[in-house]
Amino acid sequence: MAAHRDGLAYRSIAGATGSAEHFITIDAPDGLTLPRQIDAVAQRYAEAMQTLNLSPDTAVFRRIYVSDAANQAELVRESSLFTEPMGSPVAVSMVQQPPLRGGKIALFAYHLQTPAPLPKQHVAPGHVLVENGDLKHLWSTRLCTVNQNGPSNAAAQTRDVFDRLIRVLHSHDATLAENCVRTWLYVKDVDVFYQDVVDSRIEVFDRHGLTRDTHYIASTGIEGACSHRYDVVLMDAYSVLGLQPEQVTYLNDFSRLCATKDYNVTFERGTRIGYADRAHHFISGTASIDSSGRVVHVGDVERQLDRALENVDALLRSGDANIDDMTHFLIYLRDPSDTARIEAQLQERFPEVPRLTLRGPVCRPEWLVEVEGIAVAEQHVPALPVY
Repeated sequence: MAAHRDGLAYRSIAGATGSAEHFITIDAPDGLTLPRQIDAVAQRYAEAMQTLNLSPDTAVFRRIYVSDAANQAELVRESSLFTEPMGSPVAVSMVQQPPLRGGKIALFAYHLQTPAPLPKQHVAPGHVLVENGDLKHLWSTRLCTVNQNGPSNAAAQTRDVFDRLIRVLHSHDATLAENCVRTWLYVKDVDVFYQDVVDSRIEVFDRHGLTRDTHYIASTGIEGACSHRYDVVLMDAYSVLGLQPEQVTYLNDFSRLCATKDYNVTFERGTRIGYADRAHHFISGTASIDSSGRVVHVGDVERQLDRALENVDALLRSGDANIDDMTHFLIYLRDPSDTARIEAQLQERFPEVPRLTLRGPVCRPEWLVEVEGIAVAEQHVPALPVY
């Protein structure tokens, strides 16, 4: 089931085990003050939940995108978008990545509807553990150093945010290498600080058994920020506790994209997690790149989007899915003046797929657009855990 209207879009995936996943995107209307935009997003969110027959306790993850975190964060934190239903924890992220469809704020929300109540709990600040079937799902949000004492370097902050995640994983007999499925790394002034983040992540991964000879983690590394003035790095992450090795495969099509290690960057192009009735495909930030690691269609944002989407489809086909299985797109643009052309292109090709278009310069200045998202495809492997 899918719908797309008036800044609200959603796609729902029902499984054979009785659980349903709901992916919701909401853009605020432009021309309003921030408080009224927050109210408008909250109202559209409530309408979506009513239409989908979702109770508040089905909410698992929300990410709120704002145009100016330093000035907007306090008001957002006081809103229903950020706060939790009584007794029902929600992993809530907030990141400064200005929405590009007119408003100051946008929302991505993930809900999970299950036959039985969904146990959720805070296990540490910024970490919500969700129990579903045979597995536990750890959503980690707003991981940053909360540095108040002046500038510090991006490498140290990268180590710190990963250490925060690793400590919580270890407290649940889990590891970064075996259980972390997806990370989102937001880097302030990515053109300046990204290389320090890359170098520091390599060091962290080496210490925790993630090497060129093993595997990495699906990830997006993109410009973004939290509300703290001196924080350079912000991270969200998703991990699955109890994950079985046979559930995990990595998505690659080397005829179209090179391995990231070929240019000394450590992330997977995509990760597939298989369950009894479905498979989740986590697509990393994907740009207009070729099999030699070169930027394709320099200076042409529309052709770069075409190539990025072709690359996404190729990655999905390596995992028995295709681009029609995407539940949503997050589109990052370097230049906001490209928004209208990119929006028209996406509306023509994927009119029913929820999407948000955000200002997020990519790690190479020549990349004008990047795409990410999650695909869900049916499969029938009863021996695997249910979702």
